[in-house]
Amino acid sequence: MTSIIPFILLLLIGFALLRSTLRIVPQQRSWVVERLGRFQRVLAPGLNILIPFVDRVAYRFDMREIPSEVPAQVCISLDNTTLTVDGFLYLQITDAVKAAYGSSNPMNAALQLAQTTMRSEIGKLHLDEALSSRQMLNAAVASAVDEAAINWGIKVLRYEIKDIVPPQGILQAMELQITAEREKRAMIFKSEGQRQQQINTSEGQRQQEINIADGRKQAQILRAEGEAKAITLVADATAEAIRAVAASAVVDGGIEALQMQLARDFISKWGNLAKESTTMIVPADLGNIGAIVGTALQMVKTAPPPTPAAAPRTSRPGPSVPLTH
Repeated sequence: MTSIIPFILLLLIGFALLRSTLRIVPQQRSWVVERLGRFQRVLAPGLNILIPFVDRVAYRFDMREIPSEVPAQVCISLDNTTLTVDGFLYLQITDAVKAAYGSSNPMNAALQLAQTTMRSEIGKLHLDEALSSRQMLNAAVASAVDEAAINWGIKVLRYEIKDIVPPQGILQAMELQITAEREKRAMIFKSEGQRQQQINTSEGQRQQEINIADGRKQAQILRAEGEAKAITLVADATAEAIRAVAASAVVDGGIEALQMQLARDFISKWGNLAKESTTMIVPADLGNIGAIVGTALQMVKTAPPPTPAAAPRTSRPGPSVPLTH
């Protein structure tokens, strides 16, 4: 039993020596080795050998991109408005030696510098400019921190603002302003729509009146042309009838026939006179119908008979005046 204990002790001592001698560094890691308290070298990823009790791993760094949250802070704009700003800072350690000996806490130093730079940049802008200039603020903070972090072995990849929160009173005023602006745009759009509607309506009424006037004009022209043509046809028919009567009067028995026709027409017209009007004009010699007919025949006889050369043409250039019986 007593012989086993020394063996176990030797085994433990050997394991401790082996562990302190052989070190396996993971990928994307960087370990800083000091020998007797002084920087000696940086271990690369993989298997590395150290001298026991002389070399020690003083710092271990992750070389991957590290997102760090920048705490919220109060900034004052150029127009003395307080803003609460927070964000994220994306860092990467590029030099393990500078990160180990350039600053006691390089990550915290980068975050503090990001906060102070943000306060400085916000102080150069008015409230509206600060709210609408996120990209410019991000670039300014990332550039300032990256320039200072070179001595710390850190590369600043980018900075992103998470929130910019104005005071509650400013938020309410902004909401009222946005509401008023939207109502203004709505009223403008409504008035533009009404204006366009009125223009369209007036244009439609104007076109309708033009169409109605054109229709009335065309109707009047067609009506006038029809009436003129009707007058011409009636005049031509009347003239033709007169010529026919005149031609019949010169033959044997024509005067007697004309006398008979005039007497019959006179009696017919006189009989219908009372039916068509309430006012009657009675000749003085009403009983002497033969005298009236004789007067008409005498007018026919005294007119010279038409000759074929002097006979009027059937078609006339202008409208003829209708002759009533």
